[in-house]
Amino acid sequence: MSTPFTDVAAEHALFNTKSRQKIQQTEFMTSAPTFRLCPPDIGLEVAFAGRSNAGKSSAINALTNQRQLARSSKTPGRTQMINFFSIGSTDRRLVDLPGYGYAAVPLEMKKEWQVELEEYLVSRSSLAGLVLMTDIRHPLKFFDEQMLHWAKDGELPVHILLTKADKLKYGASKNALLNTRKRLKKLGLKCTIQLFSALRKEGLDELAGVMGNWYDYQLNDDKLIETDLSEPNETENGDNELLNVAQDTDK
Repeated sequence: MSTPFTDVAAEHALFNTKSRQKIQQTEFMTSAPTFRLCPPDIGLEVAFAGRSNAGKSSAINALTNQRQLARSSKTPGRTQMINFFSIGSTDRRLVDLPGYGYAAVPLEMKKEWQVELEEYLVSRSSLAGLVLMTDIRHPLKFFDEQMLHWAKDGELPVHILLTKADKLKYGASKNALLNTRKRLKKLGLKCTIQLFSALRKEGLDELAGVMGNWYDYQLNDDKLIETDLSEPNETENGDNELLNVAQDTDK
Protein backbone atom coordinates (compact mmCIF):
# COMPACT_ATOMS: atom_id res chain seq x y z
CA MET A 1 0.00 0.00 0.00
CA SER A 2 1.50 3.30 -1.04
CA THR A 3 2.04 6.10 1.42
CA PRO A 4 0.24 9.38 0.58
CA PHE A 5 2.65 11.97 -0.79
CA THR A 6 3.22 15.03 1.38
CA ASP A 7 4.39 18.24 -0.24
CA VAL A 8 6.60 19.49 2.59
CA ALA A 9 7.38 22.81 0.88
CA ALA A 10 3.69 23.54 0.30
CA GLU A 11 2.84 22.59 3.88
CA HIS A 12 5.58 24.85 5.17
CA ALA A 13 4.36 27.74 3.02
CA LEU A 14 0.79 27.17 4.23
CA PHE A 15 1.93 27.25 7.86
CA ASN A 16 3.70 30.55 7.26
CA THR A 17 0.62 32.05 5.59
CA LYS A 18 -1.75 30.84 8.30
CA SER A 19 0.59 32.14 11.01
CA ARG A 20 0.68 35.53 9.32
CA GLN A 21 -3.13 35.61 9.17
CA LYS A 22 -3.26 34.80 12.87
CA ILE A 23 -0.73 37.47 13.78
CA GLN A 24 -2.82 40.03 11.90
CA GLN A 25 -5.34 39.66 14.76
CA THR A 26 -2.90 41.55 17.01
CA GLU A 27 -4.44 44.16 19.32
CA PHE A 28 -2.93 46.62 21.77
CA MET A 29 -2.91 45.21 25.30
CA THR A 30 -0.98 47.47 27.68
CA SER A 31 2.19 49.52 28.17
CA ALA A 32 4.71 49.26 30.99
CA PRO A 33 7.34 51.85 31.98
CA THR A 34 9.62 49.17 33.47
CA PHE A 35 9.98 45.39 33.23
CA ARG A 36 8.84 45.04 36.83
CA LEU A 37 5.44 46.34 35.77
CA CYS A 38 5.05 43.97 32.81
CA PRO A 39 1.99 41.68 32.57
CA PRO A 40 2.15 38.32 34.40
CA ASP A 41 4.98 36.08 33.18
CA ILE A 42 2.73 33.40 31.67
CA GLY A 43 1.89 32.17 28.18
CA LEU A 44 4.23 32.92 25.26
CA GLU A 45 5.56 36.21 23.96
CA VAL A 46 7.86 37.29 21.15
CA ALA A 47 9.82 40.51 21.59
CA PHE A 48 10.87 42.91 18.81
CA ALA A 49 14.06 44.89 19.39
CA GLY A 50 16.39 47.09 17.41
CA ARG A 51 18.17 50.40 17.18
CA SER A 52 15.93 53.45 17.10
CA ASN A 53 16.37 53.86 13.34
CA ALA A 54 16.17 50.18 12.34
CA GLY A 55 12.54 50.34 11.19
CA LYS A 56 11.01 48.36 14.07
CA SER A 57 7.62 50.09 14.06
CA SER A 58 7.34 49.76 10.28
CA ALA A 59 8.12 46.04 10.52
CA ILE A 60 5.46 45.43 13.18
CA ASN A 61 2.85 47.43 11.27
CA ALA A 62 3.61 45.58 8.03
CA LEU A 63 3.51 42.19 9.74
CA THR A 64 0.17 42.84 11.42
CA ASN A 65 -1.24 44.73 8.40
CA GLN A 66 -2.12 47.66 10.67
CA ARG A 67 -0.72 51.07 9.84
CA GLN A 68 -0.79 52.58 13.33
CA LEU A 69 -0.42 49.57 15.64
CA ALA A 70 3.19 50.41 16.54
CA ARG A 71 3.81 54.15 16.59
CA SER A 72 7.29 55.55 16.21
CA SER A 73 8.32 58.61 18.19
CA LYS A 74 9.06 61.84 16.33
CA THR A 75 12.27 61.95 18.37
CA PRO A 76 14.03 58.59 17.97
CA GLY A 77 15.16 57.05 21.26
CA ARG A 78 12.64 58.97 23.39
CA THR A 79 9.95 56.28 23.51
CA GLN A 80 10.76 54.24 26.61
CA MET A 81 7.48 52.37 27.15
CA ILE A 82 7.35 48.59 26.70
CA ASN A 83 4.26 47.90 24.60
CA PHE A 84 2.40 44.59 24.79
CA PHE A 85 -0.02 43.36 22.13
CA SER A 86 -2.28 40.32 22.38
CA ILE A 87 -2.63 37.90 19.48
CA GLY A 88 -6.08 36.34 19.69
CA SER A 89 -5.75 36.06 23.49
CA THR A 90 -3.49 37.39 26.22
CA ASP A 91 -1.72 33.99 26.34
CA ARG A 92 0.22 34.93 23.21
CA ARG A 93 1.79 38.35 23.00
CA LEU A 94 3.95 40.51 20.77
CA VAL A 95 6.24 42.85 22.71
CA ASP A 96 7.57 46.09 21.23
CA LEU A 97 10.73 47.00 23.14
CA PRO A 98 11.99 50.62 23.17
CA GLY A 99 14.60 51.42 20.55
CA TYR A 100 18.19 51.60 21.73
CA GLY A 101 21.51 53.08 20.68
CA TYR A 102 20.34 56.62 19.94
CA ALA A 103 22.68 59.44 20.96
CA ALA A 104 19.89 61.77 22.23
CA VAL A 105 19.15 59.53 25.22
CA PRO A 106 21.00 60.56 28.44
CA LEU A 107 23.82 58.21 29.46
CA GLU A 108 22.28 57.33 32.85
CA MET A 109 19.00 56.39 31.16
CA LYS A 110 20.92 54.18 28.72
CA LYS A 111 22.68 52.36 31.57
CA GLU A 112 19.47 51.82 33.52
CA TRP A 113 17.65 50.58 30.42
CA GLN A 114 20.45 48.18 29.53
CA VAL A 115 20.39 46.58 32.99
CA GLU A 116 16.63 46.02 32.77
CA LEU A 117 16.80 44.79 29.19
CA GLU A 118 19.42 42.17 30.06
CA GLU A 119 17.29 40.98 32.98
CA TYR A 120 14.26 40.68 30.71
CA LEU A 121 16.07 38.68 28.02
CA VAL A 122 17.68 36.31 30.52
CA SER A 123 14.90 35.90 33.12
CA ARG A 124 11.50 36.28 31.41
CA SER A 125 10.07 32.73 31.35
CA SER A 126 7.30 33.44 28.84
CA LEU A 127 9.71 34.98 26.31
CA ALA A 128 9.80 32.40 23.50
CA GLY A 129 11.96 34.29 21.01
CA LEU A 130 13.54 37.59 20.03
CA VAL A 131 13.21 39.29 16.64
CA LEU A 132 16.22 41.59 16.27
CA MET A 133 16.11 44.23 13.57
CA THR A 134 19.24 45.74 12.09
CA ASP A 135 19.62 48.03 9.06
CA ILE A 136 21.03 46.02 6.16
CA ARG A 137 23.35 48.93 5.27
CA HIS A 138 24.88 48.97 8.78
CA PRO A 139 24.24 45.51 10.28
CA LEU A 140 25.09 44.39 13.80
CA LYS A 141 26.28 47.47 15.61
CA PHE A 142 27.86 47.12 19.07
CA PHE A 143 24.62 47.03 21.06
CA ASP A 144 23.02 44.63 18.56
CA GLU A 145 25.82 42.20 19.34
CA GLN A 146 25.35 42.81 23.06
CA MET A 147 21.68 41.90 22.70
CA LEU A 148 22.63 38.69 20.93
CA HIS A 149 25.06 37.72 23.68
CA TRP A 150 22.41 38.37 26.35
CA ALA A 151 19.96 36.23 24.41
CA LYS A 152 22.58 33.49 24.20
CA ASP A 153 23.09 33.68 27.98
CA GLY A 154 19.34 33.24 28.43
CA GLU A 155 19.23 30.40 25.86
CA LEU A 156 16.75 32.49 23.89
CA PRO A 157 16.30 31.85 20.15
CA VAL A 158 16.85 34.89 17.93
CA HIS A 159 15.66 35.67 14.42
CA ILE A 160 17.43 38.59 12.74
CA LEU A 161 15.78 40.85 10.18
CA LEU A 162 18.09 42.73 7.82
CA THR A 163 15.65 45.61 7.41
CA LYS A 164 15.34 48.13 4.61
CA ALA A 165 16.51 45.56 2.06
CA ASP A 166 14.81 47.72 -0.59
CA LYS A 167 17.63 50.25 -0.16
CA LEU A 168 20.09 47.87 -1.85
CA LYS A 169 20.08 46.09 -5.19
CA TYR A 170 19.40 42.34 -5.20
CA GLY A 171 23.06 41.29 -5.46
CA ALA A 172 24.19 43.69 -2.75
CA SER A 173 21.45 42.56 -0.37
CA LYS A 174 22.39 38.89 -0.87
CA ASN A 175 26.04 39.73 -0.16
CA ALA A 176 25.02 41.56 3.01
CA LEU A 177 23.05 38.51 4.11
CA LEU A 178 26.00 36.20 3.44
CA ASN A 179 28.51 38.48 5.18
CA THR A 180 26.28 38.86 8.26
CA ARG A 181 25.92 35.09 8.50
CA LYS A 182 29.71 34.75 8.42
CA ARG A 183 30.04 37.38 11.14
CA LEU A 184 27.52 35.61 13.36
CA LYS A 185 29.41 32.34 12.93
CA LYS A 186 32.68 34.08 13.83
CA LEU A 187 31.05 35.48 16.99
CA GLY A 188 29.77 32.03 17.93
CA LEU A 189 26.13 33.11 17.71
CA LYS A 190 23.52 30.75 16.29
CA CYS A 191 20.65 32.79 14.89
CA THR A 192 18.30 32.52 11.95
CA ILE A 193 18.40 35.50 9.61
CA GLN A 194 16.52 36.87 6.61
CA LEU A 195 16.15 39.86 4.31
CA PHE A 196 13.20 42.13 5.10
CA SER A 197 11.50 45.14 3.58
CA ALA A 198 8.46 46.69 5.23
CA LEU A 199 8.10 49.07 2.28
CA ARG A 200 7.81 46.26 -0.28
CA LYS A 201 6.12 43.82 2.14
CA GLU A 202 8.93 41.32 1.54
CA GLY A 203 9.80 38.63 4.07
CA LEU A 204 6.52 38.81 6.00
CA ASP A 205 5.50 35.16 5.61
CA GLU A 206 8.97 33.91 6.54
CA LEU A 207 8.95 36.03 9.70
CA ALA A 208 5.41 34.92 10.58
CA GLY A 209 6.43 31.28 10.21
CA VAL A 210 9.29 31.68 12.68
CA MET A 211 6.97 33.38 15.15
CA GLY A 212 4.30 30.72 14.59
CA ASN A 213 6.75 28.05 15.72
CA TRP A 214 7.64 30.09 18.80
CA TYR A 215 3.95 30.54 19.59
CA ASP A 216 3.57 26.74 19.33
CA TYR A 217 1.01 26.86 16.53
CA GLN A 218 0.22 23.56 14.78
CA LEU A 219 -1.15 22.92 11.30
CA ASN A 220 -3.97 20.36 11.22
CA ASP A 221 -6.09 19.72 8.09
CA ASP A 222 -5.13 23.11 6.65
CA LYS A 223 -6.19 24.83 9.87
CA LEU A 224 -3.93 26.52 12.39
CA ILE A 225 -4.34 25.08 15.88
CA GLU A 226 -3.21 26.80 19.07
CA THR A 227 -1.75 24.66 21.83
CA ASP A 228 -3.68 25.17 25.06
CA LEU A 229 -1.17 26.97 27.26
CA SER A 230 -3.39 26.70 30.33
CA GLU A 231 -2.79 22.96 30.60
CA PRO A 232 0.09 21.92 32.91
CA ASN A 233 3.02 20.39 31.07
CA GLU A 234 4.63 17.04 31.81
CA THR A 235 7.32 18.61 33.99
CA GLU A 236 4.74 20.34 36.15
CA ASN A 237 2.75 17.11 36.49
CA GLY A 238 5.91 15.30 37.45
CA ASP A 239 6.77 17.96 40.01
CA ASN A 240 3.28 17.66 41.51
CA GLU A 241 3.62 13.90 41.77
CA LEU A 242 6.98 14.27 43.52
CA LEU A 243 5.45 16.82 45.86
CA ASN A 244 2.60 14.45 46.73
CA VAL A 245 5.07 11.64 47.42
CA ALA A 246 7.10 13.93 49.65
CA GLN A 247 3.96 14.98 51.56
CA ASP A 248 2.91 11.36 52.02
CA THR A 249 6.37 10.53 53.36
CA ASP A 250 6.22 13.38 55.87
CA LYS A 251 2.94 12.11 57.36
